[in-house]
Amino acid sequence: MTARGLIVVCATPMGGHVGPLTAVGEHLASQGWRVVMITGSRFAHQVTAAGLEHVALSGVADFDEKDPSTFTPHLDRYRGLRLSRYQVEQTFIQPITAQAATLAQVLAENEVSAVLTDGTFAGTLPLISRDPGSRPPVIGLGVMPLAQTSCDVAPTNSGLPHMAGPLSRLRNRLAHRMVRHVLFRATQRLARHRIEESGGRLEGFVLDFSAQCDRFLQLGPAEFEYARRDLAPTTAFAGPVTARRSRPVPQPTWWAEMLADPRPVIHVTQGTLDNHDLTQLVEPALEALADSPVQIVVTTGGAPADELVRIAPENARIAEYLDYEELLPRTSIMVTNGGFGGVMTALRHGVPLVVAPGGEDKPEVAARVGHFRVGINLRTRRPSPQALRDAVDAVLSDTTFADSASAMRDAIATYDPFAVIDTELRHLIQQHPTDPPAHAISAPDTDAPDTAAPDTEENLP
Repeated sequence: MTARGLIVVCATPMGGHVGPLTAVGEHLASQGWRVVMITGSRFAHQVTAAGLEHVALSGVADFDEKDPSTFTPHLDRYRGLRLSRYQVEQTFIQPITAQAATLAQVLAENEVSAVLTDGTFAGTLPLISRDPGSRPPVIGLGVMPLAQTSCDVAPTNSGLPHMAGPLSRLRNRLAHRMVRHVLFRATQRLARHRIEESGGRLEGFVLDFSAQCDRFLQLGPAEFEYARRDLAPTTAFAGPVTARRSRPVPQPTWWAEMLADPRPVIHVTQGTLDNHDLTQLVEPALEALADSPVQIVVTTGGAPADELVRIAPENARIAEYLDYEELLPRTSIMVTNGGFGGVMTALRHGVPLVVAPGGEDKPEVAARVGHFRVGINLRTRRPSPQALRDAVDAVLSDTTFADSASAMRDAIATYDPFAVIDTELRHLIQQHPTDPPAHAISAPDTDAPDTAAPDTEENLP
């Protein structure tokens, strides 16, 4: 098949981001596009196995999510919005210069038809800030709950419950001002500096990245997002993308026994990232459900399972990985720490949830699970065994949760994310003003000294 042109895909080097963007890239390659994917060095095999060209990030941008101490060494010092700010700065802002340099190099060496960027890959912001005629079009892809300032929605990860009405909108406006001008003031200043040293300029609040792309496609259903009267007109909902597996997952020896067991299956997982300490959720869940008339099916997400097998009760079965396409149709409840991809996968199968949210975007995911009644939000990453037992019992006994999850499954089934991406990409390329000689942007000096502007009110948007 003759290549239609070159698409550059940019992904923050975290499994929950690389997975769906690799699937998007693989689809585009199947449609005849040449696809280059910029992401972390440890994902090289996953990217090339999907038939894409891999370009590795470098420096602070090439962090390893499996070892948080290397890029968020002081994680335990923060809580709430201060924790969110710290994580944003370390994973979203500090890598901008190195990300932008890698992207600039690819653009300088190739004629690029479009850039598709993970909604947390802020190294595309210097490119976006250029005149549209001097660069390729940029499409953002959302792989976490939509982060976009709105009078109808509280600040991302604020923990404030979603409400409607004039008083709620007033609360939200005040909360957004507090976030922008107080809590994230230094973050905005740092972002402006990183973008300027990369040859661009920051227009608006850095966390409103989704509103700054030429087009932003949220890889989730609108039905799992709060209604916004001021949603950016460039934003659309494409539905969730199923991440590609590079190799099949073998069935464990107990699989047939599980299928023959009539007891409800309660699936417990801490995902593949925040799974270094299984005392947060997995072990309390085993204790909570040990005497329940259920089957507990645990996946450790790659973490060693030997110790867990040793302490597991009679009704528990343990594996490092399982094929969700085979497990979830048999599952009654998923107990999880709230990763967006895992929750979307559960809801795609109509499985209700019990969520004990960890860090990053997980509190926002859990808040939506509770708001839309597709499960229960426990509002803590370390729930007690009793809280877990009560939540599981409530979801099993109240059909509201299963009915809501089934309705979400039916809504998700109406989306065709790859068709949406194909259509939006074609329209954007056709409509985008082009000036090919100016597409390349100069690579920033990644060794430049830090000369950030003073933290003054006039430096804020």
